[in-house]
Amino acid sequence: MTQRQNRRKFMKVSAAASAGFWAAGGVSAKASTSAIETINFACVGVGGKGTSDSNDAARHGNIVAICDIDENNLGKAAAKWPKAKKFFDYRKMIEEMADSADAVTVSTPDHNHAPASALALKAGLNCFTQKPLTHSIEEARVLGNLAKKHGVKSQMGNQGTASSNLRHSAALLKGGVVGDVKEVHVWTNRPVWPQGSDRPKEEPEVPAHLHWNEFIGPAKFRPYHEAYHPFKWRGWWDFGTGALGDMACHTLNMPFMGLNLKDPTSVVAETTGHNKETYPSSCKITFEFPALGGRGPVTMYWYDGGNKPPRELFPKRSQFKDANGNELIKDNNQYNRVLNTGALIVGSKGTMFSPGDYGSDSRHTGVLFNDEFVQQSQIDLEVEYAQSPGHFTEFANAIKGGPESVSNFPSYAGPLTEVILLGNLAVWADGKKIEWDAENLVATNAPEVMSIVKKTYHNGYSI
Repeated sequence: MTQRQNRRKFMKVSAAASAGFWAAGGVSAKASTSAIETINFACVGVGGKGTSDSNDAARHGNIVAICDIDENNLGKAAAKWPKAKKFFDYRKMIEEMADSADAVTVSTPDHNHAPASALALKAGLNCFTQKPLTHSIEEARVLGNLAKKHGVKSQMGNQGTASSNLRHSAALLKGGVVGDVKEVHVWTNRPVWPQGSDRPKEEPEVPAHLHWNEFIGPAKFRPYHEAYHPFKWRGWWDFGTGALGDMACHTLNMPFMGLNLKDPTSVVAETTGHNKETYPSSCKITFEFPALGGRGPVTMYWYDGGNKPPRELFPKRSQFKDANGNELIKDNNQYNRVLNTGALIVGSKGTMFSPGDYGSDSRHTGVLFNDEFVQQSQIDLEVEYAQSPGHFTEFANAIKGGPESVSNFPSYAGPLTEVILLGNLAVWADGKKIEWDAENLVATNAPEVMSIVKKTYHNGYSI
C-alpha cells in the first residue's frame, strides 16, 4: 500500500469516528473535536489569488509543494514554506507529489483550471479550484464527473457561497418571499481590464522570471506579450472567460442557489461586437430557464461593461430605511456605489435586491414590496439555512470526513459554471440565439459554436 493510500485510510477512519461540522441537522455548525492528521496541500499558482488560496491552505494544513510559472511568485512562497518542493509545471508536480499530498489548490489563469484539476482528481487528490471552475462548458461537466468517480472532495473558489447573508437570501427565495419569480437581473462593473482589442503584433522578449510555455499550457502557442500577462489574460478568449466568467460565479451565485437556475434552454447576447480574439467591451445576455422543481420559467439578464438593469427596478434612495425609519444611504455617491454590482430578483409579490459581488451586504439587502423596502433582517418569514464555518474551512472539513462543501464540483460548481459559460457561447455566436440541450451539451441550432463548448488542447495537455 502506498504512503498516500495509508494516509487516506487513516483520515477516513479518524473522520468516521468523529463528529463533524453541521451535525445538528445541517442547520447550525458544530466544531469537530477529532484529532485528524494534518492535510498536505500542493498549490498550483501562488501569486495573485493564489496567494490567498495558498495562505488558506497553510492555515488548514501543511504546504508540501508549490508551483508557479513566475519565479518571483515562487520565491515569495518558498520564503514562507521553505520545505515545500518547487515546480514550474503542474503536471510534474502532481505526478511527483501524488503519494504525499492529500489536496491540490488550482489558482491559475482560466485555461489551465481543468487540465490541472483533472490531473489532481485522477490521482485521487481532493481539489480546490478558483472560479470559474473551467474555461469551457464541457470541462465543467468532466470535472464534476471525475470528482464523483474518484470519490474525492472538491470546492470552487466562489467564497460568497459561505456568506450567511447570501444563504439567508437564497433560503428566502426558496421560501417564496417575492412570490412567483419571472425575471432575474445580474450585473457587474467588470471588465476592469482591456477588452475589444486586437492581438498585438510586436513580440517582446520573455522576461527572465517567466516560464512562458507553462503559462500557455493547453492553449495554442503565441509569443509573450504584456497584453496577456499578468492579469490582462482575463479578456482574451484563449486564456480567460471575460467579465462574465470572472464575476458571475459571485453575482449569480445567490439567485442560482435560491432558484435552482440550472439547464437553460436558450441564450442570446447583444454586444458591442468582437473579433474572436478578446471579449467585447460590453454585453447584455438573455437566458431562458424552463420550469424546474416547483418554480415556473425564469428569464435571466446579465449585464457588463457599464450596462445595468432598467433604473425603475431598483429601490429608490429614499426607500432604503431600517426598521426605525432611519436612512441607510446618505448621498447619491453612496447610492451609486450600492447599485454598482449585484442582483435583482423580480417576483409577483416584490423585488429582492442583493447588492455587491458576494451577496454579503446585509445592510442593503432586502425586498421592495410595492413602495416599501424591507431590510432582509426584518422580513417576517422563517427559513432554515446552514451556517458556514468559513469557505475554505468547509473544504478542509469535507476532506476530514465532514459534510460536503456547498460549492462542490458535481452538484453545484459544475452546473453553475455550465450556465455561466453558456453566456460566453452566446457572445461567440454574436447575436444568434442559441437553442441549448443541457443534458447533452449541444447547441442544437448552431453546430458552428461547438468548438467553444468542447475545446481543442495543444502542447500535450488534455483532460
